[in-house]
Amino acid sequence: MSQRPITEDDLHAHVDQALEPERRAEIASYLDDHPDIAGRVAAFAAQREQLRGALASIADEPLPSALNLSRIIERRKRRPLRAWAAIAALLLLSIGGLGGWTMRSLLQDGSSGLSALAQEAAYSYGVYAPDRVRPVEIRGSDSAELTQWVSNRLRQPVKVPDLAVSGYRLMGGRLVATSHGPAAMFMYDDDHGDRLVVLTRPMSNPRQDTPMLPQSTGNITGFAWADRGMGYTLVAQLPADTLKPIANEIRKQARPI
Repeated sequence: MSQRPITEDDLHAHVDQALEPERRAEIASYLDDHPDIAGRVAAFAAQREQLRGALASIADEPLPSALNLSRIIERRKRRPLRAWAAIAALLLLSIGGLGGWTMRSLLQDGSSGLSALAQEAAYSYGVYAPDRVRPVEIRGSDSAELTQWVSNRLRQPVKVPDLAVSGYRLMGGRLVATSHGPAAMFMYDDDHGDRLVVLTRPMSNPRQDTPMLPQSTGNITGFAWADRGMGYTLVAQLPADTLKPIANEIRKQARPI
């Protein structure tokens, strides 16, 4: 069996039945051992089937020429970004129903982009925090190696927060894939077994500064902010008033980077 870690992309590919048989068997075995993640994957699968049902009446219709991939790529070379926003709006209106709401959730990222950042952190938490075997790629005892690795991959100097003052020790970290590029994930735990995840990556605007805002995805809560173009998120299954002072400590440590 492969030792390759299970990623969020693997889970979605499993739902879409796009994995090789060997990898599909690995994911199935992983889900058998992680019922909480299996429940989330089952919800993804149910949404997929709902979408297929909602769009079944038009599934066999020819693809409109306006949505031809080669034409879209050509138009993107010639048109400004504003034109893409208009196309997206037309897609929302034309799809309608459940498909329209799904597209809306993908496009609605907010003015700051923090909602996408927080959701990426929540997904990473949902995949790795329950893992009792290999939640991190590089352990906290090798923090210097971890810092160098993620800084090189993000092409930004990254500092691993020290949360000892808040009662949490560094377990380690890993790189995770997001739709906005690679992100650095750091995981911490305390003497009670509670785990925190800190996710950081460059934002689309290299000069972006955004105040800290509360975020929540299901039972995962946290805070997200951006400082000089770097985005930061702290998430856990803990009350917001418990996480806020920890988030403030992370922000204070990250600023001198």
